[in-house]
Amino acid sequence: MRATARGWTAVWLVVLALVQAAAFLAVWRVAVHLEVGQWVDTVALTGNRIGQDTIDGPVDRILNAMSVVSLLAATAMIGFIALIRGRIALAITATLLIAGANVTTQLLKYGLNRPDYGLDPARAAVGNSLPSGHTTVAASVAVALMLVLPRKVRAAGAFIGAGYAAVAGVATLSAGWHRPSDAVAAYLVVGVWAALAGLLLLVSQREQAEIAPGDAHRIAALVLGLGGVLALVVCGLSLSWLLDLRDTGPEELTRRPLFVGYAGSAAGIAGTMAVVMALVVSVVHRLVPRVKG
Repeated sequence: MRATARGWTAVWLVVLALVQAAAFLAVWRVAVHLEVGQWVDTVALTGNRIGQDTIDGPVDRILNAMSVVSLLAATAMIGFIALIRGRIALAITATLLIAGANVTTQLLKYGLNRPDYGLDPARAAVGNSLPSGHTTVAASVAVALMLVLPRKVRAAGAFIGAGYAAVAGVATLSAGWHRPSDAVAAYLVVGVWAALAGLLLLVSQREQAEIAPGDAHRIAALVLGLGGVLALVVCGLSLSWLLDLRDTGPEELTRRPLFVGYAGSAAGIAGTMAVVMALVVSVVHRLVPRVKG
């Protein structure tokens, strides 16, 4: 029974990794290589000027806090939490998750190409910006922290972490640093690495480990998942409405469609992070058992 349960968990993690990798490819294909995808991204990015004077300060503080030094400090803290709990494999895996996700993002950002359709001449020279590095930092730290936290505070950590990573993703859009697809792609990179980290934890798990079904945070996973899906539906409806105006250049659009593009994309960013975190929460009790054996 123990081997069967672990086998099905491994299958589930492989499926999650493949689905999120496929979702990443779909986002990259639509948002980067299709003209309509670039148009929607540019409309959302142009809409960030609405109320920008009010949020500039908080947005800058959020983004400026994400540096290489802060990432190393957060990684060290997460590893320390796992070590003081006597979870050496968890400390190593959480560190690999953060490092792997951030290295992957940088390789993709500089390795992927972005065709120029003339929709965003101001940023054409920048080239590809997908996935977002800042968003990857926030999301990878949030997921890794949730993994190492004790089970009693794991659900709270998941909500706080998902909220923090979602705010970071929206902040990159508000600051004009990244298009919404960049943030969404970053979450999917982290999601793939979270599934791979789960497989590593499963392989390193001892046969004597005790997994209690009561440790599953089903309500937290359900709330995050349903909230994320609802936000993605709002995003889909908003962007569908925008498509009727796709023959108009982003700079020529009025305030209303720009706001719809910006707000809808922000909902999509937050929704994606919520779904990714919900998937991790749904299986973490099997990866980090109450008694390690």
